[in-house]
Amino acid sequence: MRDLESPTDSTVINRSRRGFIRLAQLACLPCCAFSTHALPPKAPSRTAIGAAMQRAAHQLLEQPRVFDDPLAMTILGDDLLNSLRLNLEQYRSPLSRFLRAALVTRSRFAEDELARAYDKGIRQYLLLGAGLDSFAYRNPFEDLRVFEIDHPATQAWKRQQLVDAAIAVPQSLNFVAIDFEQQSLTEVLAQAKFDFNQPAFLSWLGVTMYLSKAAVFQTLAIVAQQFSAGSEIVFDYSLPYTELTVTQRVTRDQLAKQVEQVNEPWISHF
Repeated sequence: MRDLESPTDSTVINRSRRGFIRLAQLACLPCCAFSTHALPPKAPSRTAIGAAMQRAAHQLLEQPRVFDDPLAMTILGDDLLNSLRLNLEQYRSPLSRFLRAALVTRSRFAEDELARAYDKGIRQYLLLGAGLDSFAYRNPFEDLRVFEIDHPATQAWKRQQLVDAAIAVPQSLNFVAIDFEQQSLTEVLAQAKFDFNQPAFLSWLGVTMYLSKAAVFQTLAIVAQQFSAGSEIVFDYSLPYTELTVTQRVTRDQLAKQVEQVNEPWISHF
């Protein structure tokens, strides 16, 4: 992983950020903590909400931040944000901090790599399983087309969140609904007028562990075979049980039970 620190940071700030990043490097676990907060009927998955809550908690709890996201709290909406503030202490636990470190570090890494890709001429950005990611609404690149690709239910709920939070949807954003287990990425992108003749940068975070291995490899094959030369992808995945330390196995067993209870089990490990 490249250095995420700014050369202008002080020594104390550098050490603080390095310590937080070190937690992420040690995690080796799916960093998609689920939320126990009550959700409205058309809400996205609890794990999507959990990731969004952790991004918002990072803005409140860690200084300096590994990942600055000025919309992380706003996009939650009043109810979830108030719940976060009232229950902030639970986000100070070692496990929560451990997972949050991995989550925000992967987001920071993806956006840093996107910036490098943009400098090389890439003008299309795909977020596979976008969840409540806010990049499209703070996009600093005027000529970068963004495609948010997600399950229809999650995407519909997010679009309502944007309306409720008065977050403007830029013309550069394209919403693309997909069920990775049932639909082809090529098919839905063609309908969204994605340009397969131009390179793209893809971010696929916190998704592969919920899909069958066949669906994961099918998606990667499409990127490798049908996307233009020069395209790049950043993605994460869950390690097999045999690759984990004893402590990591105990932690994953606990988390696996939680996500299974909300009908979002981890399926694949690589």
